[in-house]
Amino acid sequence: MNQADFEHFIGFLKTKAGIVITAEKAYLVENRLAPVARKHGIASANDVLSKLRHAPPPALINDVLDAMTTNETLFFRDQRPFDQFRDKVIPELLERNAASKRIRIWCAACSSGQEPYSLAMLFNELGTKVAGWRLEIVATDISKTILDRARKAEYSQFEVQRGLPITMLVKYFEQKGEAWALKQDIKSKVQFREFNLLESPRALGQFDVVFCRNVLIYFDHPTKADILSRIAGVMPSNGYLFLGGAETVLGVSDKFAAAPGLRGIYLPNDKSAARAA
Repeated sequence: MNQADFEHFIGFLKTKAGIVITAEKAYLVENRLAPVARKHGIASANDVLSKLRHAPPPALINDVLDAMTTNETLFFRDQRPFDQFRDKVIPELLERNAASKRIRIWCAACSSGQEPYSLAMLFNELGTKVAGWRLEIVATDISKTILDRARKAEYSQFEVQRGLPITMLVKYFEQKGEAWALKQDIKSKVQFREFNLLESPRALGQFDVVFCRNVLIYFDHPTKADILSRIAGVMPSNGYLFLGGAETVLGVSDKFAAAPGLRGIYLPNDKSAARAA
């Protein structure tokens, strides 16, 4: 792999998506860009890197970003956050938002939709407790391709077997050939939008809860701090931020503090002490 092309590509990814890669990841770049090369009739992944240095067409840029964005996800991933959302967060929101009967959630870097759809199903399972309430989930990702797939909401047998309880599969999905299609009443609770975490999210509105799980690990320290600052800007002082198990705000941002007794959940810093009390 041409060293100059690869170094340019490192800067390209950092600028376009905030993703940080090192020279040791050259094998990963080559593997992920090989299909892009075939799609665009380019000889090799190396030649894709070369073309990115010379006014590449937007379609090539989009496909490269799609290929380099990690899209691994599954229903109810890591289970604990969803239990905490149901048992701790939802009861407080039902009390706090009783007048409006409205809850807004942002799922950042939503990939193929399993996380936001898991939240929608979980909310629906509360039955009469949430009768008359409006749940709005905005799910965003940088990848147009993966968002199209999320909107379609059709999953393979392998995908629905990963984390999805059989009772929910039967209740919320319909078999469509060899795939499982999510029913419309759950699909309608999620709005998918293309969004880059390096940009301002203010146009998305304000959110009671933000899920930004297993995303920050791909960014360097300054970028993580910037993203957390922007997230704080679209949350009320009593909102909830969910991060992945390997992520933290400690030593990264002073905009949030750990929620007492709730692993992986963070509160806007000006209210964390009051809630602890």
